[in-house]
Amino acid sequence: MAKNRTNKPWGYEDLWAKTDKYVGKLIHIKNGESLSLQYHDFKEETVRVVKGRLYVEFQKINEGGQKVHEYYVLREGESLHVPPKQVHRFYAEAGPVDVIEVSTPELDDVVRLEDKYGRGPTEQQLEDMWKKIREDIPYSGPVS
Repeated sequence: MAKNRTNKPWGYEDLWAKTDKYVGKLIHIKNGESLSLQYHDFKEETVRVVKGRLYVEFQKINEGGQKVHEYYVLREGESLHVPPKQVHRFYAEAGPVDVIEVSTPELDDVVRLEDKYGRGPTEQQLEDMWKKIREDIPYSGPVS
């Protein structure tokens, strides 16, 4: 497959593999930029840092209905699994970062909760999404 680059406001994605079972991408995030706070209904992904440091934010709703924020820093060679319905955001705060993502093939399965580039939901849509998350996704405790 020829490299297929998609420019994004935060950097770019190079799609380097696509089959009916999996997708492979190189994600480049420019220094100081971040992806949307998002989740996927069906898409499952694993990321591995190739260059730089990736800052990761996970959000969950605890048993009391409160948002729980977890933060991680991945260095070169480290990886992280993001299951479906896990609210997450990737940042490049200490210089540009390159990440390999291998995922299931649902490329359009992105539900944005926040986006600093104007691609996010309205306030009412956001309220409805968090309500759905509270109802549909049981709290499983901190990520291990």
